[in-house]
Amino acid sequence: MIEKIELSKFPVVNKIYKKLSIHDDDRIDNYYWLNDRENPDVIDYLNAENDYTKGVMQHTEAFQKNLFEEMKGRIKEEDNTVPYKLNGYWYITRYEKGSDYPVYVRKKESLEAPEEVMFDCNEMAKEHSYFNLGGIAISPDNTLAVFSTDTVGRRQYTIQVKNLITGEIYSDKILNTTGSATWANDNKTMFYSMKDEVTLRSHKIFKHKLHSDTIKDIEVFHEADETFNAFVYKTKSKKYIVIGSSSTLSSEYRFISADAPDNDFKIFQEREKDLEYSIAHYKDAFYIITNLDGATNFKLLKTNENNTGKKYWETVLPHRKEVLLEDIEIFKDYLVVNERENGLNKLRVMSWNGEEDYYLPFNSETYTAYIGNNPDFDSQVMRYGYNSLTSPSSVIDYNFKTKQKEIKKEQEVLGGNFSKENYESKRVWATVRDGVKVPISLVYKKGIKLDGTNPLLQYAYGSYGSTTDPSFSSIRLSLLDRGFIYAIAHIRGGEYLGRNWYENGKLLTKLNTFHDFIDCSKYLIAQNYTSNKHLYAYGGSAGGLLMGAVINMNPELYHGVLAAVPFVDVVTTMLDDTIPLTTGEYDEWGNPNDPEYYNYMKSYSPYDNVEAKEYPNMLVTTGLHDSQVQYWEPAKWVAKLRELKTDSNKLLLHTDMDSGHGGASGRFESLKEVALEYAFLLDLEGIRG
Repeated sequence: MIEKIELSKFPVVNKIYKKLSIHDDDRIDNYYWLNDRENPDVIDYLNAENDYTKGVMQHTEAFQKNLFEEMKGRIKEEDNTVPYKLNGYWYITRYEKGSDYPVYVRKKESLEAPEEVMFDCNEMAKEHSYFNLGGIAISPDNTLAVFSTDTVGRRQYTIQVKNLITGEIYSDKILNTTGSATWANDNKTMFYSMKDEVTLRSHKIFKHKLHSDTIKDIEVFHEADETFNAFVYKTKSKKYIVIGSSSTLSSEYRFISADAPDNDFKIFQEREKDLEYSIAHYKDAFYIITNLDGATNFKLLKTNENNTGKKYWETVLPHRKEVLLEDIEIFKDYLVVNERENGLNKLRVMSWNGEEDYYLPFNSETYTAYIGNNPDFDSQVMRYGYNSLTSPSSVIDYNFKTKQKEIKKEQEVLGGNFSKENYESKRVWATVRDGVKVPISLVYKKGIKLDGTNPLLQYAYGSYGSTTDPSFSSIRLSLLDRGFIYAIAHIRGGEYLGRNWYENGKLLTKLNTFHDFIDCSKYLIAQNYTSNKHLYAYGGSAGGLLMGAVINMNPELYHGVLAAVPFVDVVTTMLDDTIPLTTGEYDEWGNPNDPEYYNYMKSYSPYDNVEAKEYPNMLVTTGLHDSQVQYWEPAKWVAKLRELKTDSNKLLLHTDMDSGHGGASGRFESLKEVALEYAFLLDLEGIRG
C-alpha cells in the first residue's frame, strides 16, 4: 500500500473509504485503517515517514548532535537527590556518570552509614529498549520493597517484591497494574490497582498476601463506572489504607485500619454528582479538601474519624473566591496549605495550636513553589521546592521552630558561563476577544530588542485543569541563547487563575482555550515581541489538540508548529469506548453520543477540520505504544494534511517505535527528540550553529 519513496518526495499512503455515521451525520475517514498496529502496511508507513523525516532533516544531523551534547553537557551526570528520612532510613536516588538510569539506595540511621543498593535501573534495563521503574513501597519493618516495571511504554506495570536484606526477588509477580502498591502494617499484605486489559482504566483493587499464588488475590473493590478510576494508598499517619475512586467531577473514598487488612472497607462519603473531595488523616480526624456547597475553589473541612459523612464536616478554612486551595501537607505540629492566588503559588504555614499563621515570602511573578517530599510525620522541617524561569530548581528545608530556611541543593547548570543574571522574565496580560485578560509568562536573554524580529516559541496545554507553572529548564537555554523568546500562555482550561479558569475552558466552552492561545499570539505580535514570520507554537497531548485547532483557525499566525503526541482525532476517539481512557474523558470533552457535544467537538476536532489551504511548517511526534494518545491519531492527521494542504512547507512525522506517551526512557535519550525539535525550529530561522 505504500509507494516506494525518495527523500525528496513525502510518503503516500493508500486511502481506503470508510464512512462513520451518527446523529444523521456522515464523516468520511479514508485513513481509518491506520489504527491497526498489527498490519505490516501500517508499520511500513510509519517507518517511511521516519525515513522521510530523517532525509529532510539530514542536513541538520551534525547540528542535532551538537544540540544533544550541549543540552546533556548542562546536566550533572554524577548526581544525587537530596536525602530524605523515613522510618529510620535515609533514601537517596543517584545517577552515575555514563549511565542512563537512576540507582536507588538507602542508609540506616546516618548518612555516614554504609550504602545499601536497592535497585540499579541500569542493570534492570539492560535487556530492554524501553524501561521504567514505577513505584517503590517499603514495608513497615524495612525488610521488603514492592516495586514495579514497565518495559513497553504503555504504563502497564508488573509488580514484584524484593527482599532488601538478602537481595532475593520473590516469585510473586502481578501483571497489568498501575505500578503503585501499598503495604498494610503486618508486613505481608499489600494492596494494588489493576488495569482493564483493553481500556487500561484502573478499575479494580486487589489484596495480595506475600508468597501466595497471585491467582488467589482477593478483589476488594471493583469500580464499575467507566468514567471513574480507582487507586489505593496509605495515609501519612500510617493508620489507614484508603481506596480512592475519582472522575473529573466526582470522587469517593473508603478506608480500613492498616492494622486490620482483612476487614471490610468502609465508605467515607458516597459519591455525588459534582461533589469532589480528598482526604488526609491527623490524630483522630480526617481533613477534607472539597468543593461542597458550591466551593468552586475548594475549602478545607474536618471530621472525626468515626463519623465521616458530609453532614459531620466542619470548616477549617472557608472557601475564598480569589484563592484556589490546591493541596495540604500535615505535620505533627503544623498544617501547610498550598494555595494559588492571581496565578501565583503560596505556601501557608499554620500551627495546630492556633498561635501561628503566615505565608513563606516569594518575590517574583514568574516562579514556581511547591511542597516537596515530606514523608516524616513528626518532622519539624518542611521540604519545599522553588524555581523560576530564570532561577534553577532549589530544594529547601524550612524549620518551623527557627523560621530559618536552608537550601539543601540548587540545580547545577554546567557547560559554560550560565548566570541567571543574563536572563530576564516577566508576566504580561493579553486582553482576548471576550474581554478576559490572559496572563503570559515570558523569558529571554537580556538585551534583546522588541522590534518584531525575535523568534518566539509559545507553549500552552490548557486542559484538565492542569496548570503549567513558569519553571526553569536548562534544556531551554539552547533556544534562549540563540535569540528565542519563550512564552507560556496560561490559557483557560488550566487552573492558573482558579477553578473557574478551568470550567471556562472545557466541555461547551472549550473554544475559549483555542481562542485564548490565538489571541495571545496576536498580542505578542502586536507588542513587537515577534512576528508571524518568527512565531512558533508548541503543545503536546491535549496541547497537541490545541496545536491542531489553532492552525485550522489561524494558520497564518505561525511559521512553525511542534505537536507532540497530539490528541487530534477527537470525535472518532471519543466515540470509541474500547480505546484506553476514553470514557473517563466525557467530563472533560463531553460525550459525543449526545448530539450537542458531538456537533461542538466536531467543530474544533483538528482531523475533522483539515482544509485545502496553507499550513505552517510542522513537526509531529508520537510513540507506537502510546496508551494516552494512540499513534494513529497523529499518523492519520499527517496523512490528511499531506493530501489537502496547498503549501510547500515542511510536514514531518516522527514515530518512536519503542516508546509510549512519555517518550524515550533513558535519562538522556529523550534529549535526542528535543534536539530534533530544536533543530527543526532553528533551521527554520536559518540558525544552524
